[in-house]
Amino acid sequence: MKKFASVMAFVVVAGLMMFNAPQKADARPDYLKAFSGKYEKVADAAKEMKCGVCHGDSGKNKKQVSEYGQALAKALGKKNQKDADLIDEAFDTIAEMKPEGGDKTYGEMLDAGELPAPHKAE
Repeated sequence: MKKFASVMAFVVVAGLMMFNAPQKADARPDYLKAFSGKYEKVADAAKEMKCGVCHGDSGKNKKQVSEYGQALAKALGKKNQKDADLIDEAFDTIAEMKPEGGDKTYGEMLDAGELPAPHKAE
């Protein structure tokens, strides 16, 4: 009976540990690294803002994606792209786009040292 109680205690503890285990982060550090390398004028601000570059002001709500982040996702064509050349091409593609209601392209903003504004974050 003691053995059964020990096994049950182990199962309960193991089960609790599984439910309390940290959730897998879905981070894209390759994107931030490529972005910071490509746009040196905003590299420090981007490193401070981190996920907020594509996820709006704070970057804490990962379901919220800024207009810039949506354009990047579309240009990448797949989730969690690892190919550095394709990531760079995606940045080139969206650099030519203007945010809705904007007068400058994303590339013009970045060349001027401005991070893409979190227009219409959803």
